[in-house]
Amino acid sequence: MAKRTTTTKPKTVAVENTFEKYQSAVWQHSLLTDFDISLFLLGKHFKLYEKMGAHLCKVNGVEGVYFSVWAPNAQKVCVMANFNGWNRESHLLYNRWDASGIWEGFIPHIKKGEVYKYYIKGFNGEDLEKSDPYALHAEHPPQKASIVWDTDYQWKDKAWMNKREKKNALDQPISVYEVHLGSWQRDPSNPERVLSYGEIAKTLVPYVVEMGFTHVEFLPVMEYPYYPSWGYQVTGYYAASSRHGSPQDLMLLIEEFHKNNIAVILDWVPSHFPGDANGLYHFDGTHLYEHSDMRKGFHPDWKSYIFNYDRNEVRSFLISNAMFWIDKYHLDGLRVDAVASMLYFDFSRNEGEYGTNEYGGTENLGAVKFLKDMNEALYGNFKGVQTIAEESSTYDGVTRPVYAGGLGFGMKWMMGWMNDTLKYFKVDPIGRKHHHHQLTFSMTYAFTENFMLPLSHDEVVHGKSPMIYKMPGDEWQKFANLRALYAYMWTHPGAKLLFMGGEFAQTSEWNCLQSLNWDLLEHAPHKGMAAVVKALNELLKAEPALYHYNFSYEGFEWQEADDANQSVYVFQRRSNKAKDTLVIAINLTPVYRENYRIGIPLKGKWKEIFNSDAKEFYGTGKLNSTPVATEDISHQHQKQSIVVNLPPLAVSIFKKAGK
Repeated sequence: MAKRTTTTKPKTVAVENTFEKYQSAVWQHSLLTDFDISLFLLGKHFKLYEKMGAHLCKVNGVEGVYFSVWAPNAQKVCVMANFNGWNRESHLLYNRWDASGIWEGFIPHIKKGEVYKYYIKGFNGEDLEKSDPYALHAEHPPQKASIVWDTDYQWKDKAWMNKREKKNALDQPISVYEVHLGSWQRDPSNPERVLSYGEIAKTLVPYVVEMGFTHVEFLPVMEYPYYPSWGYQVTGYYAASSRHGSPQDLMLLIEEFHKNNIAVILDWVPSHFPGDANGLYHFDGTHLYEHSDMRKGFHPDWKSYIFNYDRNEVRSFLISNAMFWIDKYHLDGLRVDAVASMLYFDFSRNEGEYGTNEYGGTENLGAVKFLKDMNEALYGNFKGVQTIAEESSTYDGVTRPVYAGGLGFGMKWMMGWMNDTLKYFKVDPIGRKHHHHQLTFSMTYAFTENFMLPLSHDEVVHGKSPMIYKMPGDEWQKFANLRALYAYMWTHPGAKLLFMGGEFAQTSEWNCLQSLNWDLLEHAPHKGMAAVVKALNELLKAEPALYHYNFSYEGFEWQEADDANQSVYVFQRRSNKAKDTLVIAINLTPVYRENYRIGIPLKGKWKEIFNSDAKEFYGTGKLNSTPVATEDISHQHQKQSIVVNLPPLAVSIFKKAGK
């Protein structure tokens, strides 16, 4: 059985209940057991947040804070804070005797809200001031100190947590609204001010519910110094950004989504971190968290540093962080950023600029182990969660279980679908017949992974233009094309993700420094776009054929994939019940195609249940308004068929009427 370290006080300090007597004292105390240390050193401690960092506690009847930090190559580590006038030397932590490299100690009478940093005398004698890697709260940037805090919260989302395993499953509808909290909406009376988590809850939650999304995904909310990084350059991995309030304020926002049956996913960045002097970089005067070999430890695209996944303690830090957000914040999933950059040393590097693994290959074996361990830990400890990989390579088995040789993710972004689809829709309809199979190609690999179809924030920044201006033609054609793109996306196998503003055809690129242009909803084309996205979300939830076999070939069948001359596509979506079958017809030219025959799998009357050309969506209203009886004419590999009209630049969905 592991021994607990004993709690002692320095003999030179009198035990008196006065702050002055204790303010230069650090008591020798530990929350860490021998077993904790062994797990940490093996890279298998996945709840370090319970022991590391700053913890409010009581020792020998005295309240205060226990501090612990990993800095194995430091000459000394001290707590400098408001209470000691930011004295670098007065509160020296104890270096554990067990070669763990952890410095720790209890400082009495410190309270919640105390602002602090670690002063570290580095390996070569350099003076470093660092925020706490495990801090639960931090000062509002540009201030960078850590704040003593807790994660206490009286959760009121038990009903959601009890049904999460079913609602968040892969055979359920998944439609994700991707949000940057600092620019979805700002204070109307002061556009410079970002809203608090609580203020956001009052407007964002009802909006997501009204629009019919099943999930919301936040761009990173971990503390980060540089606002235009959107949260992808993290310094405080355990601290919810104070730009919007306290940790408990974020918990309230998540709870409000749960009360409304909306799952919450968080972007998570274990791939790299900034070279901020206050953060993880060069933490104890050495390359502690990052590789010392900059061919492996520096990312040329983002000018940031890459975690050393070969180091057991680093894997413990990161996996504990993933566990922390799911555990303490009741999150329902993590979208893991830049997985391809983690998997390969040669990612975005030229010949001779990258390192290799022990076998001479370019695969980062430490990162592979980290990702497998992370997914096993999350899925093994929490029911109903999902992890999603933003992964752009051809790495095999990203969503295959670890026991079957995969990385163990629940889903993977379908980057190929996104690129091919946007390329196709940018083409003028008159030339689309020459690019017809850019849309059919995705089905050759659609079921090799559990794919999520993303139209994310990355597609509407840096000169790529907003979604509406990627579309060709005059105003009406632009809107018709975008409605058709969304309808095609929602009927294609896979989960869905749409970045904020795309749902009402934002007319400018996303700017993290300002609110979305909500006034656009006063105009009919934009109001129609929002209406079509809402209708697609409701259809997704109502029709099992659109989600039951989202990641399996049983849920899809091509009926017409080769009508390039007319730019028409026809396919089926199916569930495990024949009566649920849908037939989808897509016409991607502005030509109204009358009397177009489509194959039908079941005899009877078929009705149009969705048409992206409806007038309520700002379309022309060319609908198939009455049910059509099947004829015994085989067509498109089906025994029956019907004749319908295909609206211009639109998607029509048909379903058997009645029983």
